[in-house]
Amino acid sequence: MLTLALRNVLRHRARTTMTLAAIAFGVAGLILSGGFVRDIFIQLGEALIHSQTGHLQVLRAGYIDAGSRAPEKYRLADAARLRGEIAALPEVAEVMARIAFSGLLNNGRSDWAIVGEGVEPEPEGRLGSHLRIIAGRQLSANDANGILLGQGVAQALQQKPGDRVTLLINTADGALNTGDFDVVGVFQSFSKDYDARAVRIPLAAAQELLATRDVNSLVVALKATADTAPVAQRLKEKFAGAPVDVRTWVELNDFYEKTVALYDRQFGVLQLITLAMVLLSVANSVNMSVFERVGEFGTMRALGDRNRKVFRLVLAESLVLGLLGATLGVIVGTLLAFAISAIGIPMPPPPNANLGYTAFIRVVPSLLAMSFAVGLAATTLAALLPAYKVSRTSLVEALRSNV
Repeated sequence: MLTLALRNVLRHRARTTMTLAAIAFGVAGLILSGGFVRDIFIQLGEALIHSQTGHLQVLRAGYIDAGSRAPEKYRLADAARLRGEIAALPEVAEVMARIAFSGLLNNGRSDWAIVGEGVEPEPEGRLGSHLRIIAGRQLSANDANGILLGQGVAQALQQKPGDRVTLLINTADGALNTGDFDVVGVFQSFSKDYDARAVRIPLAAAQELLATRDVNSLVVALKATADTAPVAQRLKEKFAGAPVDVRTWVELNDFYEKTVALYDRQFGVLQLITLAMVLLSVANSVNMSVFERVGEFGTMRALGDRNRKVFRLVLAESLVLGLLGATLGVIVGTLLAFAISAIGIPMPPPPNANLGYTAFIRVVPSLLAMSFAVGLAATTLAALLPAYKVSRTSLVEALRSNV
């Protein structure tokens, strides 16, 4: 049956070529658009991981819900032990401590409300590969009184590297404490809102100002982002019963989940449009081919073939078309994806973001399989109605078409 179907397909080469082109165009379009969307997900995730949250964070239970208003009430008292247990996992690259605070930053003329973090400069510098320093430099271990300002903070207070600012914060006991800091750099992250309020100072300086040796979170950098979910599960099992909360970078970035949901829905609509486009294109070609051959099918039935064999033959021909067209589409789409990725697509900053980026087309096996299946399914579905109609045509009418 398949051999006969292949011979029939190759009889009308011009029509077959047009049909294969329509199928291949639809499949290649799905691969390119899907690979582009997948690249957005990957690059957005890596930007969030390597500019703000790390792959995982271990926090005091309740910190996510209420810690932003009162971080002093949600500190990890036994951070050193927890850090050692986390660092022992083979998937973990580094573990770094952070302490959060809020207060006022003064430049001698005006104040600006900030949300700050005390960080360990060296490991944070290695994690923050997507944290762009637009003036000055990163914090270093020698900067006992250095401060790193977000771009929005630096613009609001008109500060630049080398200037001196005063930080005013409340300790856990409610007392006011101040410290003078030298601006060592200005950074730009993925989020414009974050940069408008964020500052970073060395962890030791923050602990001294807050009169505590505790920290609010342990930030975990993994060797591979793909290990995030399994490592998070192992840590949750390890710390079960302890007053700690393990959160992945996805859980810490609500914006990311909403963006993924939005683009997934848009891509789903694109899939339906492509399916309809391929189905209509192939249906037109199959209709023309089938109804031009009514006499041929009538002769087959007169020689003893049953209606269902005619139906199966038309479906087999469409299946062959679908297999050839979808395979061609996967090859063309993959080659175009590699070619476009070799050049890159310059992209402007997304909404509420500071940084533009270069987009690529990701070649993902599951996406290739899905695109192939859409092309094959559309071609097969397009043949159902014509195959049914021609198989139900009366023998007399079918043979009359030969006259």
